[in-house]
Amino acid sequence: MSRRYLLISPCRDEADYLKITIDSVAAQTVLPAKWIIVDDGSSDDTPKILKRAAQQYPYIQVVRRDDRGKRAVGPGVIDAFYHGLSHVRLSDYEYVCKLDADLKLGHRYFERSMEHFEADPWLGTLSGKLELHFGDKIVLERIGDENSVGAVKFYRVACYEDIGGFVRGVCWDGIDGHMCRLKGWIARSVDEPELRINHLRQMGSSQTNIWHGRMRWGRGKYFMGSEPAYAAAVALYRALERPFVVGGAGILWGYVKATLAREPRMEDPAYLSQLRRFERSSLLLGKRRTIEHENARVRKQPPKGTATR
Repeated sequence: MSRRYLLISPCRDEADYLKITIDSVAAQTVLPAKWIIVDDGSSDDTPKILKRAAQQYPYIQVVRRDDRGKRAVGPGVIDAFYHGLSHVRLSDYEYVCKLDADLKLGHRYFERSMEHFEADPWLGTLSGKLELHFGDKIVLERIGDENSVGAVKFYRVACYEDIGGFVRGVCWDGIDGHMCRLKGWIARSVDEPELRINHLRQMGSSQTNIWHGRMRWGRGKYFMGSEPAYAAAVALYRALERPFVVGGAGILWGYVKATLAREPRMEDPAYLSQLRRFERSSLLLGKRRTIEHENARVRKQPPKGTATR
């Protein structure tokens, strides 16, 4: 099985973190075959950092997009991802990864990830767990095991193509995991020392502030098709983490606002059936048991990851 993997990194004004991410990729035991870094209209020192990196590392290709005037997370990031993807032929690679530019990875991150794929032909997407550093204190971000994290979406190309790629909408990084299970793939994040990811910016903090980010999270739960009871459970769960109470309230208010405004949402009946079965089971049985049941169901089907590309 080939270990050729493609990285695509949308970035905008990441001068504070970008060099750390570049250095951690350059230190990988298995280097990427190609790394497309999309400069999404940066106005800080990001272009200078990228120019030096492209001169130093032959696998880096920098692609520039016009400045849209502001940072745009969610759909804006996916637009930039697709812009980068348009510069390569995906069939040339075994794996593709949407990689954020504010991370620090262990030196065996991608090699260890590919070992997981090689051992499990049902595995479609995988990540490790995100950790935040507060001085000497390390805190794991509270992320379920049922999907790879949005910051490091490492995919088997066959699975990525099977689910139709990423949705251009808020909560795209939650929708894809349910699409994987619908199509007969397993989506996972695992907590292993070699797969720990130092997240240099707190998840859900948005381009404005954490309240805005959590409201966007709530809008995303509405867009992806979550029912009110599940959205309320998510808000309660997130109220118990930093920023305490406020973050959960932001999620709930974002969902309510989207509901009252009747904003657009996912309409695929098969996807919605998969999503809501998963969410209702999680409320009744707990997410861990639900994940076990869903993965067991997937494994009853012939594995798709053994096909020759």
